[in-house]
Amino acid sequence: MPMKDDRAEFEANKRAQALALGKDKAAFDQALDLLVTLDRYDYSYLWSWMGVPIIQLPADVMATQEVIWKTKPDVIIETGVARGGSVIFMASLLEVIGKGVVIGVDIDIRAHNRQTIETHPMSKRIELIEGSSVAQETLDQVRSLIPDGASVMVVLDSDHSRDHVLAELKAYGPLVTKGCYMVVADTAVGYLDANRAPTKRSKIWFKGNEPLAAVSDFLGATDEFEVDAELNGKLVLCSSPGGYLIRK
Repeated sequence: MPMKDDRAEFEANKRAQALALGKDKAAFDQALDLLVTLDRYDYSYLWSWMGVPIIQLPADVMATQEVIWKTKPDVIIETGVARGGSVIFMASLLEVIGKGVVIGVDIDIRAHNRQTIETHPMSKRIELIEGSSVAQETLDQVRSLIPDGASVMVVLDSDHSRDHVLAELKAYGPLVTKGCYMVVADTAVGYLDANRAPTKRSKIWFKGNEPLAAVSDFLGATDEFEVDAELNGKLVLCSSPGGYLIRK
């Protein structure tokens, strides 16, 4: 006797549970407490993708993978290259999809990190631009690499101050195409006061001057983006809760 095709039921249950989890403040607070504890061990620095440090939490990697596979963008722009694992991760997904390019933007792409990226098998799907992510010259270079009619996704993961992230949201938001995502990284620090903020960073961010505050201001001034409630609902044990915005 053939088994029942339960795929639609399975997906419906996933959605319901994700939305329910998104409303469970106690679960979110518990997860946040655990992340604060794990930061003592540089938890986000312990992971790599295809041999390169990715500096992301596993849940964020999974969420970004879901978004890329669902939307299959032609171009992914990431501000903040760091050691290169994230641009390589996204390039590898585009390689599986069979199209596309990742544009990595950073104010300082260090020689050893550039060498890692440019000698990696996924380098064929990566373009690097060095410069301030919000400088006009940089934005002009980014736009020159976007083909006419391309679908575009953006990931903002550079300077995490409120003002800089808000400037990035305003600069890169118009580049995101309908149905694609703009991901704002490290919104979790928007839930942390100074006494709980991660300290093993070049700069310390905490509630008020951080990406979540920028997202709030940005969404308050535009109706072109909305928070993906289902995706963000399941983002506990992650660095970017509330940071996955979809272009309407």
